[in-house]
Amino acid sequence: MDKKTYSNLVVSSAPHLVTNMDTTRIMLMVLIGLAPSFLVSVYVFGARVIALTAVCVAASMFFEWAWNKLMHKTQTVGDLSAAVTGTLIAFNVPAGLPYWIAIVGCFVAVIVVKQLFGGMGKNIVNPAITARIVLFISFATEMTTWPLPRMAADATSTATPLGVLAEGGAELPSNMQMFLGFIGGSMGEVSAIALLIGGLFLIWKKIISPIIPCCFIGTVFLFALIYYGATGEGEALQMAVFHVLAGGVMLGAFFMATDYVTSPLLPMGKVIFGIGCGLITMIIRLWGQYPEGVSFSILIMNCLTPLIENFCQKRLYGGAKKNEK
Repeated sequence: MDKKTYSNLVVSSAPHLVTNMDTTRIMLMVLIGLAPSFLVSVYVFGARVIALTAVCVAASMFFEWAWNKLMHKTQTVGDLSAAVTGTLIAFNVPAGLPYWIAIVGCFVAVIVVKQLFGGMGKNIVNPAITARIVLFISFATEMTTWPLPRMAADATSTATPLGVLAEGGAELPSNMQMFLGFIGGSMGEVSAIALLIGGLFLIWKKIISPIIPCCFIGTVFLFALIYYGATGEGEALQMAVFHVLAGGVMLGAFFMATDYVTSPLLPMGKVIFGIGCGLITMIIRLWGQYPEGVSFSILIMNCLTPLIENFCQKRLYGGAKKNEK
């Protein structure tokens, strides 16, 4: 066999799938998926949404560029991962948040969570989720001052639907109001229909699998349905829909829990991950000190992802049984 023939038989390591879907294209699709929610937020909260999102994106991309420059690494700003991180941070904070606090969150996400762990693909938790939790704990007042929609100009701030539920006082917004987005809350959480459109777009383009979102949202719905049906604290079906539409369930399920790096790859692992996120979210909402539990649930399940993957690999691909003598 001559050298030329032999070289044609050499096979590189997996994967062997040929596709034009690289990191940049994937991140661009995610940004397109976030666009409906962004547009609704601009309509509901005004032009400051544009400014705050631009600040978060610019800060995230600058921190990534500066780190690569300082460490003499190949520049990765062009893959748009930092732009997605900045957008998600903006979506997880109130529209009136001071810019400098948002920039602190971008630093935590890009430098502390992403780059210090080795860069793209090596972080163990979702950068935007971690940034939100750090900001929430560090700047509690600013992170819980929710501007009212422009349609309600008789006040400057309001509680979120989950905040109203936790206080047990004022009347809850209708499920239709939460579905459309005419409520107070984080920029990217107010409109369930906008997030649903973006999430279905990502599923259609095969950017994300539907397993985690379906298991996450389904668990929240079933948990609330059983809880309120058993306790009689409210109409069970209505409250189950309320918990799906309120807070960050839709944003977290479609855009944050599905992160390639920090979520399981195997189908059974995705099921366990999604159900775990839903269970922890509802436990915190119903019995915890915070009215919302989505961020904490995703962070906890991110930390458990290696164990979930190991468990599922053993179950699905375990070795053959030893022959008994």
